[in-house]
Amino acid sequence: MDISFLIQIILNIAHSSLIIILISYSFQVIYKTTKFFHISHGITITFGAYFTYLFSVELGLGLPVSMALAIILSTVQSLIVFSLIYRYLKDLKTSNWLILIASLGVYVVLQNLISLLFGDDTKSFRTWKVKEGYEVGGAYVTDVQLISIFVIVVLLILSHCFIEKTIIGKQIKAVSSNLSLSSLLGISANNTTKYSFAIGSALASCAGILIAAETDMTPTMGFNWLLYAVVAMIIGGMGKMRYLILGALLLTTAQHLSAYYLDSKWMNATAYIILCVFLYFKPYGFSGNKLKKAEL
Repeated sequence: MDISFLIQIILNIAHSSLIIILISYSFQVIYKTTKFFHISHGITITFGAYFTYLFSVELGLGLPVSMALAIILSTVQSLIVFSLIYRYLKDLKTSNWLILIASLGVYVVLQNLISLLFGDDTKSFRTWKVKEGYEVGGAYVTDVQLISIFVIVVLLILSHCFIEKTIIGKQIKAVSSNLSLSSLLGISANNTTKYSFAIGSALASCAGILIAAETDMTPTMGFNWLLYAVVAMIIGGMGKMRYLILGALLLTTAQHLSAYYLDSKWMNATAYIILCVFLYFKPYGFSGNKLKKAEL
């Protein structure tokens, strides 16, 4: 492996890790307030890409306007699912396992709806010319990758500051930490969960747009990226951002090295192998923090 190829792998790992961190963080914001795996979060990623395609390519709107509308509609979609399905099931005291199954059902229905409306073939909203990219030590990084890296870093900083500094963010942290105590303090769990869904869904739709800007889109794209994000979250543990970053870096490094030394088909298998190893030897991830409720 020459130095230029090594630099190229490092750049690819950094870019992939940031996308996974963004999706994982968006998923974690929702998970902490609901305590169940919101599988249909994957379709929010897909909606971000396809709504952008709908408005920019099919309807001819400008790309910035299309992206803004895509983020708004993707977030609204997620809030509708929460209001019509999840909140109803929670009111019925439904177990988190059954809500997980319902979430999977929502994902399957909406994914098939996308396939029905847009087809299963690869779509793209890229209208700009494909350039070779900028050379860095013999490796190349494209404009889209640079923009993605910048946007993701800004989104992570802003969302983290929002959660830590604002009243809504502190309410989300309170409900995540202790639902009963936060209710006694007058914090509405229902409204707080809506806020977490809105924040998480907006971030997920942004991730979908950034992914599609580089590699185009298919109806199943969201689930694959959600899988990687969940694995990174489990590896990192439910702790601080640095553990999430560490989990994402470990996952993407192992995936890229397996693709280089074995075959690209091993990337998904590598994610499952790492997940199994951590669940067996280090079930609470790098942070070592136990979940309040170990319900998936």
